[in-house]
Amino acid sequence: MNPVWIILFAPLCAAAIITLLTRKAQMLSALISCAAIITGFVLTLQLFAQQGNWMSPEPLQWLVVDNIVRIEFGATIDRLSILMLLVVTGVGSAIHIYSLGYMKGDPGFSRFFACLSLFTFSMLGIVLSNNFIQIFIFWELVGVSSYLLIGFWFEKHSAAEAGKKAFLTNRIGDFGMMLGVLLLWTNTGTFNFAELPAKIAAIPSCTLGLIGALIFCGAVGKSAQFPLHVWLPDAMEGPTPVSALIHAATMVAAGVYMLCRVSFVILPSETALTLIAWIGGITALMAATIAIAQNDIKRILAYSTLSQLGYMVMAVGLTGITPAMFHLTTHAFFKALLFLGAGSVIMAMHHEQDIWKMGGLWKKTPITFATFMIGTLALAGVWPLSGFYSKDEILLLALEHNKALFIMGAFTAFLTAYYMGRECFVVFFGKPRDKHAYDHAHESPWVMTLPLVFLAVLSIIGGWGSYIPHFLKPDEHAAHHDAWKGFALLLVPAAGFLLSAKIYLKADASDAPVKAALGRAWTWVENKYYFDELYAWIIRYVQGTIAMLCELFDRWVLQRLGIGGLAGTTSVAGKTLRLLQTGNIQSYAFLFGLGVTVIIYYVVVR
Repeated sequence: MNPVWIILFAPLCAAAIITLLTRKAQMLSALISCAAIITGFVLTLQLFAQQGNWMSPEPLQWLVVDNIVRIEFGATIDRLSILMLLVVTGVGSAIHIYSLGYMKGDPGFSRFFACLSLFTFSMLGIVLSNNFIQIFIFWELVGVSSYLLIGFWFEKHSAAEAGKKAFLTNRIGDFGMMLGVLLLWTNTGTFNFAELPAKIAAIPSCTLGLIGALIFCGAVGKSAQFPLHVWLPDAMEGPTPVSALIHAATMVAAGVYMLCRVSFVILPSETALTLIAWIGGITALMAATIAIAQNDIKRILAYSTLSQLGYMVMAVGLTGITPAMFHLTTHAFFKALLFLGAGSVIMAMHHEQDIWKMGGLWKKTPITFATFMIGTLALAGVWPLSGFYSKDEILLLALEHNKALFIMGAFTAFLTAYYMGRECFVVFFGKPRDKHAYDHAHESPWVMTLPLVFLAVLSIIGGWGSYIPHFLKPDEHAAHHDAWKGFALLLVPAAGFLLSAKIYLKADASDAPVKAALGRAWTWVENKYYFDELYAWIIRYVQGTIAMLCELFDRWVLQRLGIGGLAGTTSVAGKTLRLLQTGNIQSYAFLFGLGVTVIIYYVVVR
């Protein structure tokens, strides 16, 4: 069997085996799930080692309708898909192993790993798809899987609501994506990625811009871009390994990956590129401003994820496909590390997530502290860690193409260093704010700290030598910007860290100085610009009013004058005819005779 199919279907088989056979054997279920994704990682490393000598497996004919619609089930093996496979299986393997310790003792232990495997299968399907129909099906499977994982603790009301919110919000973006795919098919007659580039040139520019914008809607939902960003912070209600897998390394990156995969649709349209670049830039800055006022250790990282995804989307809009994938890869390393580190802190603090109830934990959790700091520095873009190389590629690209977006991106980098410094200083330094929890805090077991060390190493070396951009584009020389520009950007995170250290690196640290400086603006960022309240108002009053008007129209117009009148006439006619069905043989004989008499009379008279 082709190893590509093993990579894809091994997690699905694991999910089926756990669900049907081994659900009561918890550790066996977990080992089956881990074995499936580790097998995929090993096989992906083998593919990676072939360095360009790849053969995509023969596609299977799936659906043919009168030679009008032809859909295959296939797999695309190239540099882009192999890099993403490495991210999904590599980082996913570390998260699976970490989950062995984090989820230990949970009643839904086996169910958790079954859902993880189902999600992994769905995500791998997106990565390997070779046509729009196939990628859309796996796109929806990822939505279902994320719903199951976000709402894993469904007995908790907030978790159940978060799962529904994520699922419904993504459906909005997916509807736009579906319209874009159908419009593309009507103009080209194919869904296949290999066939589409040659047919794109024949599409009118305005139509192509609309297609690009509609397909981008799918990425807005999955990658949680403005204005569909509201689901991601609430999704932190799921277990922390879910946050690391879905909301750092894979699902939210699916939108960026999809844009890179179908870049042949987007790059020819200046309209689509402009829209994508500005949505990314707005999301990056907006999410960073919200993060400075959050107190939940995971929600700070959630808004950071929104911000970094904004960088990636902005890079795509600036035609920087390679920088976008470069930052996607390094971000998967250090953001998964930060989420898992946050999970280790949460366990040490007996499931407390408020940073203002922590403090001084660097002594209690030295490995978690060291690896969390590495992830923080990488996220902030500090040299020589991976984030420095990938983020600065995007900022320098913006400097070259759009000065306004560069300013927004640079200010976002300053805020990133500031709010991550705030989180680290409050959690790990200063005096313990909960003495009882602090006294009982301890380092996590090796099954959780080992993945932290693995991801920390990747966060350090992931950007060295610009190997990832060179792997993606081996025939192109890596972009060499002026050295002083790249290192000048180091001043931005340095300023952010210094400001946060001045405010929060002391025993009596609080947000009071920042609240006083920002005034009313603090209330806006603390309440996330009231997006949730706005959407709740729209659903309650706008959507509710439309539904009420539709109900009145149905009752008083359709039922009384239109369709309802026809239905009434039909009902009366039916009741009249029913009177003729008495079930009495004598009545039927009488009616039969009467009918014959009428016919004879009619014939004779005529």
